[in-house]
Amino acid sequence: MADARSAPPPRTRRTQAERRRETREALVIAALNAFARDGYHTASLEGIAGEAGFSKGAVYSNFNGKSDLFLAAMDYNLETLNGGGWNPLRKVGAATTAASEPGAADMDVAGLVRGFGLATLEFIATAARDDELVKALRERMRRMIDAYGRIATEARPDTERLPSDDVARLMAALDQGVSVLALSGITEMDGALTRVGLHRLVNPLEAAAEPAPERDGQGEPLADIPRVQRLIGDILGT
Repeated sequence: MADARSAPPPRTRRTQAERRRETREALVIAALNAFARDGYHTASLEGIAGEAGFSKGAVYSNFNGKSDLFLAAMDYNLETLNGGGWNPLRKVGAATTAASEPGAADMDVAGLVRGFGLATLEFIATAARDDELVKALRERMRRMIDAYGRIATEARPDTERLPSDDVARLMAALDQGVSVLALSGITEMDGALTRVGLHRLVNPLEAAAEPAPERDGQGEPLADIPRVQRLIGDILGT
């Protein structure tokens, strides 16, 4: 008779809810990668499902279609923004961020940021023609502004008279405008200059007293890159 102590522990069976959550998360990760690479309109649900290891039916079992899946991808990013660790005023070194996640140095992180930004512009153009999508997009934009509001409140000087909510809206407008410029090929507006601009909105006197940012011509990564590197870690399973 075999020794019961040598028998492997019984497997813990996952519940249906757990399996559904894992499937949904895998589809969102695959969607983020596909939208960044192919764009919103070109990315196919069948291709996204295949990248996640499922059939196209799995997408429709968890989402109402491509727009619903894209909104879920935006939610994934917004959870990071509102998690407390994100700060667009923090200086980000290119060498540091490249090695912050295993395997990230071998991937085009800046390209992934740029690609998802372009896909977002495509989605906004589509959502503008759909009343329901406009409502969903507006809710997510408000959550993004809330994330900037947290930064504006934390760094707010005693002499500031403009409400933090207004500062947050200006920060969001600047940061998103920089993305549009970057997508248009205006690379001079890099992460270092963006950070200075955001700092001047939050605390003008403190920011004006700082030296001009050192720029070596290659440009500092935009503040979104650490967030996308966490995404890459998920994609790689690290």
